[in-house]
Amino acid sequence: MIHLLGIRHHGPGSARSVWQYLNTLKPDIILVEGPPEADEILPWAAHPNTQPPVAILCYQPEQPKQASFYPFAAFSPEWQAIRYAGEHKIPVRFMDLPAAHSFALEKTTHSQETNNESSVPIIHHDPLTHLALADGQEDGEQWWERMFELRTTHEEVFIAVSEAMQALRETLPPKEDRVEQLREAWMRKCIRQAEKELYTEIAVICGAWHVPALKNMPKAKEDNELLKGLPKVKIETTWVPWTYNRLSYFSGYGAGIHSPGWYEHVWTHPSDDGTRWMARVASLFRQKQMDTSVAHVMEAVRLANALAALRGRSKVGLEELNEATLTVLCNGEHMLLSLVNKELIISDKIGTLPLEIPKPPLQADIEKLQKRLRLPPTAESKEYTLDLRKENDLERSIFLHRLNLLGIEWGEARQVSGKGTFKELWRLQWDPELSVQIIEKGTWGNTVEEAAGNLLLDATGKADSLSYLCEMLQKALPADLPEAVKGLMLQINNQAATGNDVNELMQVIPGLVDITRYGNVRNTDAALVLDIVTGMITRICISLPAAAIGIDEDAALALLDQLQAMNNAISLLQQNEIEQDWKQALKQIAFNAQTAASVAGYASRVLADCKELEGEELLRHFFYSMSKATAPAIAASWLEGFLRGSGTLLLVDENLWNVVNSWVNQLEETDFTKLLPLLRRTFANFSSPERRKLGEKLKNGGVKKTTLDRPIDESKMEAALPIVMKILGYTESLMELNH
Repeated sequence: MIHLLGIRHHGPGSARSVWQYLNTLKPDIILVEGPPEADEILPWAAHPNTQPPVAILCYQPEQPKQASFYPFAAFSPEWQAIRYAGEHKIPVRFMDLPAAHSFALEKTTHSQETNNESSVPIIHHDPLTHLALADGQEDGEQWWERMFELRTTHEEVFIAVSEAMQALRETLPPKEDRVEQLREAWMRKCIRQAEKELYTEIAVICGAWHVPALKNMPKAKEDNELLKGLPKVKIETTWVPWTYNRLSYFSGYGAGIHSPGWYEHVWTHPSDDGTRWMARVASLFRQKQMDTSVAHVMEAVRLANALAALRGRSKVGLEELNEATLTVLCNGEHMLLSLVNKELIISDKIGTLPLEIPKPPLQADIEKLQKRLRLPPTAESKEYTLDLRKENDLERSIFLHRLNLLGIEWGEARQVSGKGTFKELWRLQWDPELSVQIIEKGTWGNTVEEAAGNLLLDATGKADSLSYLCEMLQKALPADLPEAVKGLMLQINNQAATGNDVNELMQVIPGLVDITRYGNVRNTDAALVLDIVTGMITRICISLPAAAIGIDEDAALALLDQLQAMNNAISLLQQNEIEQDWKQALKQIAFNAQTAASVAGYASRVLADCKELEGEELLRHFFYSMSKATAPAIAASWLEGFLRGSGTLLLVDENLWNVVNSWVNQLEETDFTKLLPLLRRTFANFSSPERRKLGEKLKNGGVKKTTLDRPIDESKMEAALPIVMKILGYTESLMELNH
């Protein structure tokens, strides 16, 4: 006899009804909606270390991205049926359309949709909403929960489900969904096969919508014709941990539910009148340092039960509990209720599986390393601060860097405050989708080290950009892949030696200099990187003066950023020979009249900072660049480069101050108006203390006579002072400054 148990895929009432029905029926075989390819891994569900939520992963080995998950919670009816079969030693089989066919059909459908832009999508109707509307209610999910999931007994529930779905399928417009038709035809085929094998009590666990299609069977010949000639691909299966967050409707899961955490509570405590739930809410609030008393809990439970009674409901539900929580425990603050929703109603619980479960080699290696390094995968976000001077933390860092290199982004590196490179901050959060990424990357090797090294070598051979190679090197060195790094550095050296683009060389220098800092804490041979850096800087110093000639303003500003980054990197290296080459290149830039003005100004400033240009020589160079003989626009650009990032020199050097002031005074009004935006940009880049001190300098009569220019006309100074204050970013009037 065939017993059709129509259920919702994840619901405590459905699961309890299935368990009770099976215990009463005592079937000799159970058929469950699911992929038949997973039959061979079903015995692992009975293992004591298998704790849901877990999922069956079906994937195509040649294209691992094409994968499907079949998740189970403790309150999933299918899970309870599988566990029942395991405990009672009876056969259990999956009976849905094999993934080998459904994956192949997906490819065909996708190809047809791509070639046919006018294809109309199929509109699927939600049967629960129709049933709810027939009962005078709007929300199909809440209606189903009250009618079925909060039940504690199964009397005739499956008969009621069957009749309701039969009425819906007769009333609703038919859907021309070929895949749905194939699925139901295959289910019927599996039921017929069980009958041929002389099983007498066949329990069928399927989605409620399918019950009428399995109850009113057509002839076997019709189903066989429908299933004839289906395309097929190779499929493999395994078990993976799942999370309640991914089981929720909000994750995009097609059969998702709104409240997996709440459903687990209903499954575990079916007779709870709300007291246990409210106690959990109160405990959560106390963990968040919010005062919640026993009286609050008692009052909230009373209110929830009163609401259920007023609404004519036999049992308090989540809707009533949420309203009571919001009123009594949250004082009307919806933000606190959202905390309850995240932590308790949805929850971040993650399942566990036995280590012995057969799985791809790379996945097994990752799990082994997670256990050895004490980095358990968790659904909630966790932060780890790693001290690279400690052996275990260094191994953790290497492991996480290798995963990121593979594109398995379980961990996200964060910035650590303070100086030094011996600490790293990682934020870890496990997502079941990472299992697909792991399988996909398994083609590169059986271990994390092997896979990361092989992927890096492959990327090195295909790369045609020096900047990309250097970016890969920055990622590879922390991953401790010496053989792959050697090949990568050889490729970098070859491209750097043959490349003549000085801008590209300058872009990669700061990153390479940062890499040398790993030498001490990671036991990496930074000298190899330093040799490459030294050769590249030498080529830059030779080519840079010519690259700064004959460029427009935008190119000059871009070059300025690169010069500043280069100068900081060279200072960090502290290599005397490199510094001398760099200073010589800067001198050629600074004293060449054809150099872009802003670039020449910045080069002059760097030389002044390192005492290569000082005293009278600096003053003469400054005055020449800012003299009347120089076009105002060029002089302003030169000044912008010279004062880039800091105006300290104007505060400490009176002669330079007077030269700048004299230059501003001698500008014609039209020229000054044109240059005002550039001047404002120059002074706006100074820090607030610097701008304040410059204003105080003006206020206190900081402008003095200079021996290199005519005496200052006090009346002109008085007229120009408000404009200068405006340039510096001050809005105060001169009268206010004089107080």
